[in-house]
Amino acid sequence: EVQLVESGGGSVQAGGSLRLSCTASGDIDRSNCWGWFRQVPGKEREVVGGFYTTGGATYYGDSVKDRFTVSRDNDKKILYLQMNNKAHEDSAMYYCAAGRDRGYCYAGKGGPQIRDFGYWGQGTQVTVSS
Repeated sequence: EVQLVESGGGSVQAGGSLRLSCTASGDIDRSNCWGWFRQVPGKEREVVGGFYTTGGATYYGDSVKDRFTVSRDNDKKILYLQMNNKAHEDSAMYYCAAGRDRGYCYAGKGGPQIRDFGYWGQGTQVTVSS
């Protein structure tokens, strides 16, 4: 089991920055990929970005490339999502996710799929105001 707790959400003006954190605990060594997703009511959950455990390669969704950055502190077991130049369309509930125990993580275009993740945090709301 892996437990994930997100923090750092809130309101930010367009063009501003915000950093989200995700504190992980439990059997984290069994997950082959980690990610951030976001979702707005009535729409599908979409990938924001993340990384593969082995090698540390990162992946990002097309809508956030060059604006958002994922990173991790292995000692503290924290994942970060640095969001810069935020736009109104970035308003969403943001979720942290960990791959299924020793499960497969798609390595093609767009990175791991939602089905590759078995553990999810409860989410943190981010609102961008104009």
